[in-house]
Amino acid sequence: MTVMTDDDIRGGEGLARRGAFFGRRKGHRLRAGQAELMASALPERALDLAQPAPADLGALFPAPVSAVRLEIGFGGGEHLLHEADAHPEVGFIGVEPFVNGMAKMLAALSAAPRQNIRLYHGDALGLLHWLPAGSLAGVDLLYPDPWPKTRHWKRRFVSDDTVALMARALTAGGLFRFASDIDSYVEWTLAHLGRHPGFAWTAERADDWRLPWAGWPGTRYEAKAIVAGRRPSYLSFRRTLDAVSG
Repeated sequence: MTVMTDDDIRGGEGLARRGAFFGRRKGHRLRAGQAELMASALPERALDLAQPAPADLGALFPAPVSAVRLEIGFGGGEHLLHEADAHPEVGFIGVEPFVNGMAKMLAALSAAPRQNIRLYHGDALGLLHWLPAGSLAGVDLLYPDPWPKTRHWKRRFVSDDTVALMARALTAGGLFRFASDIDSYVEWTLAHLGRHPGFAWTAERADDWRLPWAGWPGTRYEAKAIVAGRRPSYLSFRRTLDAVSG
């Protein structure tokens, strides 16, 4: 396995851009109110990657937070909003490249503001490069685009390179959580995380990956998958003490 140095990770050298990890960025045309929120509300919450990241990510939030977690591709935002409400002492960074999903999140935050959510509208790779080492308590990747055709598997977000980036960003003991209803992507993720020396799969029994995590609110996509007869899997990997410096 090729080991990426901090300089490689920060500069992006050695990270092959295999095409976008997501499909289209736009769906239905935004309503006037949604477009206004994108123009006026997003800048107030958006991270500016042109500026150096603070050594303590807690500085990104207006009130003190005990830890910072990241959700990559929050979709409709159900899980991110639920977690932010359930853990007001934690700061959350939500990444979403899809403009309609970001507009929905901004509408929800306009109706019920949460001070512990910051947003990034773009490719999560840029954010992972920007984050300081050991700055995150958790990373969630929930129902990512499965790219089901074999020739497109190289576009899946989980890869040796992105696993290395997440390992660098997570603090010792931090969790990477992954949910999917696509068996081939579950197996793919187990293989990629299993060969990184800085992660350990936490499962001890079948129910540990067959049943949702405690407090799981579910998502609309998950509900559709279950109706269609696809069983989701819920994987958790802990950032181990060894090789934390990567």
